[in-house]
Amino acid sequence: MPAEVSAERFVDRLEAHRSPEELEKRRRYFKTGEGQYGEGDEFMGVRMGQVFALAKEFIEMSPGEIEKLLESPLHEVRAGALSIMDKQARRKRTPESRRKELFDLYLRRTDRIDNWDLVDVACPYVVGGYLFDKPRDVLYELARSESLWERRTAIVATSYFIRQGDLDDTFGIAALLLDDEEDLIHKATGGWLREAGKKDRRRLLRFLDRHAATMPRTALRYATEHLGREQRTRYLNTKKSAEAGQKQEGVQQ
Repeated sequence: MPAEVSAERFVDRLEAHRSPEELEKRRRYFKTGEGQYGEGDEFMGVRMGQVFALAKEFIEMSPGEIEKLLESPLHEVRAGALSIMDKQARRKRTPESRRKELFDLYLRRTDRIDNWDLVDVACPYVVGGYLFDKPRDVLYELARSESLWERRTAIVATSYFIRQGDLDDTFGIAALLLDDEEDLIHKATGGWLREAGKKDRRRLLRFLDRHAATMPRTALRYATEHLGREQRTRYLNTKKSAEAGQKQEGVQQ
């Protein structure tokens, strides 16, 4: 492997783009601190556009070197690693053997893919793209994981399937995640239901007819964003009525 596409060289190049102003933006955007999703994350202060542009230059990096980047405590370095993985997975001439290496690396190092943007940048093609013509049981295992980020991976990976008009797993995994306690899962579930609904509106409506009363409010809002005003209001009122009924039942008890 040429020295210029090593993990060490990538970090050196990234260092040149550090900015105190960007560092402050990063910290505010990810709301780092105790009790936040970014707890324990460290930032360099590099714009994501610069991270992704540099990842394009380092697209030939080997999985072993990519894993070195994933080991970094710096958010932008890990984002760069995942962007390289994404770009390799998207590239038509990438061989199946490398796609499997990337898929295996992602699942082996989910401990380092620990924020929503890190999941979203890579898993549609690295995970979803790899699994498109294969059994997808692993996604249902991830959907039941104790890890927030593995559960998010399960639903976000289905975006690749949605693009191909294959919606079964989006609806199936969404149903598993409806009782999730995390807001980031509610947003992802609702968002991917919305995208699936763009492909098959009737199927989305059937899903909402069954689950609108009990699904998280955030997920419902996201899922109904592109519906007509009348339909959207009907489902939101279904949720509101169900919550009122639960509240009244609690009072009576």
